[in-house]
Order: sequence, then C-alpha cells, then structure tokens
Amino acid sequence: MNPTPDPEQTSLVQGLFVQHLPALRGFLLSIVSDFTLVDDVVQETFLTVNAKAAQFEKGSNFRAWVYTIARFKALQALQKSSPPAERFSQDVLEALCAHESSEDWHSEAQMRHLFDCIQTLTPKAREVVELRYQQAHRPPEIARRVGWSVDSVHVALSRARNLLRDCVLQKMEAERA
Repeated sequence: MNPTPDPEQTSLVQGLFVQHLPALRGFLLSIVSDFTLVDDVVQETFLTVNAKAAQFEKGSNFRAWVYTIARFKALQALQKSSPPAERFSQDVLEALCAHESSEDWHSEAQMRHLFDCIQTLTPKAREVVELRYQQAHRPPEIARRVGWSVDSVHVALSRARNLLRDCVLQKMEAERA
C-alpha cells in the first residue's frame, strides 16, 4: 500500500518530473524509437511517479528513480506493441537501459566539447549518430541505409552515447583543472 503524499511532496515530485522531462524523453527514445509510443510511456511514467510520490525520499536521486520507472514502462509498452520479430533482444535492452547519466548537456562548453568528441568517433559510428540525431532517422531506416540490423544500430548508438558522454566529461574535467 502506498502512503498518501502530502500536497507539498506531490508538488515537489511533479516539479522534478517536469525538470527532467527533456532528458527522460531522450532516454525513452533511445529504447522505444517511436515518438507516439514515447508520449504514451511518458504519460504512464508520470502517472506512476505521481501515484508513488510519497515513496520518493527528498534529497535522493530523482533521476535514477524516474528512469527506473520509465524503463519498466517502456519495456511493458514494447511487449504490448511490438510483434515478437521486431522486439529487441534482452541483451540490447539491457545495453540501452544501462546508461543513466546524471549530467545534463546545457552549457556552451559542453556543446563545444560534444562537437569535438563527435569528430573522434569512427566514421561508421559518426554516420549512425548523424543519421539519428541530425537527420532524425529512426533506427530501422538507419539500419537499412548502413546495411546493419536494427539491434546493431541500437547498440552502436548506445555505445556512441557512452563514448561521447565520457569524452565530454573528460574535457570538462581537464578544463576545470
């Protein structure tokens, strides 16, 4: 049984949800890759977060908490909406869900470093990243264009995001030193 949240707690959780919404949508797009389904998962996640607001402990990692809820909602949605042949393998889903960065990409310095880091990717990884994030192609279309499986595209994007995140963080640390 869920404890009943006070209005202040509910307001806090709703505000944190809104604050993290852009990053959450990006995270869900990396798993689901269907904008309509992402909208549904975001709504389901919000309803669950709202219902469990009393369980959230102030001062704990909200992002980790909401991403865990969102990941389960996304997996449920994929099970319901995708024919078995089009579902990701469990290994791919785990790789996609493994990344939960607490960093937000907002500053000009981070964006400048991101541009530099993209240049360090292998040509194929850079092509896949550009097709996904600059040209807004979905993974099935990217797979067709580069001659890979859809699972391979998802894994490549996940690895590229991890490499880019690590590269940017290293450059930010070097800049602070």
